[in-house]
Amino acid sequence: MLQQSRGDDASAEKMERKRMSAFSLYKTLSTDFPPPAKKPSLQVKAKKKKKNEKEDEAIKVNTAKFQIKSERKKMRKKLPKSAQKEREEECVNGDDDTLDSLLADLATVNNSRERANKLFQWLISPIPAKAFFRDTWEKKPILVQRKNPHYYKELFSTAKFERILREEDVQYGVNLDVTSYTNGKRETHNPPGRALPYTVWDFYESGCSIRMLNPQAFSSTVWNVLSILQEQFGSMAGANVYLTPPGTQGFAPHYDDIEAFVVQLEGKKHWRVYNPRTEDEVLPVLSSPNFSQADIGKPILEVVLEAGDLLYFPRGFIHQGNCLPDAYSLHITISSYQKNSWGDLLQKVVPAALEIAMEEDVEFRQGLPLDYLTYMGVQNSDKDDPRRTKFFSQIERLMKKLPNYAPVDAAVDQKARDFLHNCLPPMLTSEELASTVQGAPTRWERGQVKDVGAQINTQTRVRILRAGCARLCSDGEAVHLYYTTENSRVYHKEELKSFEIKPEHTDAVEFLIHSYPKYVTVESFPCDAAEAKVALAERLFERGIIHTAEPL
Repeated sequence: MLQQSRGDDASAEKMERKRMSAFSLYKTLSTDFPPPAKKPSLQVKAKKKKKNEKEDEAIKVNTAKFQIKSERKKMRKKLPKSAQKEREEECVNGDDDTLDSLLADLATVNNSRERANKLFQWLISPIPAKAFFRDTWEKKPILVQRKNPHYYKELFSTAKFERILREEDVQYGVNLDVTSYTNGKRETHNPPGRALPYTVWDFYESGCSIRMLNPQAFSSTVWNVLSILQEQFGSMAGANVYLTPPGTQGFAPHYDDIEAFVVQLEGKKHWRVYNPRTEDEVLPVLSSPNFSQADIGKPILEVVLEAGDLLYFPRGFIHQGNCLPDAYSLHITISSYQKNSWGDLLQKVVPAALEIAMEEDVEFRQGLPLDYLTYMGVQNSDKDDPRRTKFFSQIERLMKKLPNYAPVDAAVDQKARDFLHNCLPPMLTSEELASTVQGAPTRWERGQVKDVGAQINTQTRVRILRAGCARLCSDGEAVHLYYTTENSRVYHKEELKSFEIKPEHTDAVEFLIHSYPKYVTVESFPCDAAEAKVALAERLFERGIIHTAEPL
C-alpha cells in the first residue's frame, strides 16, 4: 500500500524514501538522458562473411514465410497441436470483419485491456498475438498479405485526407510534411503556414510525398484505435499517414527507433527491408540518418504491399518504400515502444541508487587512493600494474552493492508518469459518455440551471474509466494521482495532469484501481467517514477518472 511518510523512526523514514520514491533525489536530472556515443565498427571485415550468411538465410526464410497462402498450409502441418490450439483460440477475427463493426463490438467489452488485446489481434490477424510477441516482436520483420483490399479501409482514406485539409487547421511542419527523394537525396519542401488542398495537391502532382504527422488529432477513428492500442503496448501508440504519387519515393533508406506496423490502405507500394548493419544498430536508441544505397547491402525482404496488407519490422531494421509507375500509395504507420527499453529504465534507476548509496553507505563516501591518477586513465590503460586490478575490483564490489539501494518502483512510477503524459485521452463509448461527467444531465435551460441535484451518494456504483488511465505516485512527502482523461489529442499540448491525494484517501484510490473492471459502491471505499468517501468520488468523477454504472 502507498502511504504517507510517517513515524519518528529515522531508519523507517529512510527506507520509506528509498523504496517509495527517488523523485526528490534526482528531480533536477533530465528525464531524457542522451544515449552513449556509438563506437565505430572495427570488425566490419570479420563480420561481413557472417552477416552475408545471415542475410542469405533470412532471404530464404522470408521468401517462403511471407507467401501467406502457402504459409497457412505449412503452419497447419508443422505446428504442434498446442500451437494450433493457440492459433484457433486467438484468431477470432476473420478477414471479413470491418474496423467499424469491430470497434462497435469492442465498445461492449467491459475491460479496456481485453479490448486492446482484441483490437491488436485484428490488426495482425491471422497471426496469433501470443505467437507474435514470442517469436517476432523486436526480432524480425513479418508480412501479412490478405488479398482483401477493404480490410483496413475504414481506418483512414484519401477522402478523409481531403476533408481534413479542407476543414482543419493543418500546418506545414507541424501536422504535415512535403518530401521527395530523387537521385539519392532526400528533401523537405514545407512552405510556412496552413496546408490547404490547392498547394498540397500541387506538390503531390509535382511528384512529392505527403506525410501527415499526427492524424489522431484530426481523425476520430485513428484516435480511437491508438487510444485502445496504447494499453496493449503499455507505451505511447502513434501514427503517421503517407501519400505517395506513382513512380516516386519520398524518403531515403533509414531505420527508426520505434516498432513499426505499416498498414496499406489504398494503392500499393514496393518495400525493401534490410537487417541491422551491426550489433550496435540492433534495437537502436535513436533513429538513423539517411543512408545511401551503397550503405545498406541486400534486402532480406522485398515485397509489394497492396491494400489490406500489413508489414511489421522492429526498430533498427533499415527500410525504404517506393511507388510503382502504375499506382499511388496511401499507408499509415502505427508505432510504439520508443524509449521503452531496460536501459531507459536504468537511466532513471542508477543515478538515484548511487545518490542513496552515497548517503547511506560510508564505503561510497570513502576517498579514492592518493595515487590513483598515476595508474588509472586512458594514458595508463596498457600498464600491467597490480594497483589497476585492485582498483577495478573495488569498483566491481561497489557496483554489486548498488541494487540494494535501487528505488526501482519509484523509477517505474517515473516511467509511468512519462507514459501517461504521452497518452491519448480515452475516446468514450456512448454508454461511457452517458455515465461520465461529460454526459451529466446538469444544464442551462430557460434562464436557469436544471438537474443540478443529481449527485453521487454512498450507494452509487463506480469504477475507473480505463485500466491504465490513472496512477498513484509518491514523492516521499505527498501522494499524487496522475491521469490521462484530460489529455489532448495533440502530443504534449497539455501539461501532465495530477492532483494531491489526502492521506486518508490513498487506500481508497488504490482500492478503485485494483478493483477494475468491477464496479464498486462508494460505501465500500476504505475511508473512515461517509462524507470523505463521497467527497473523493465526486472529485474523481469531476475529472473524468471514474464513471458510474448507471447515468446520474
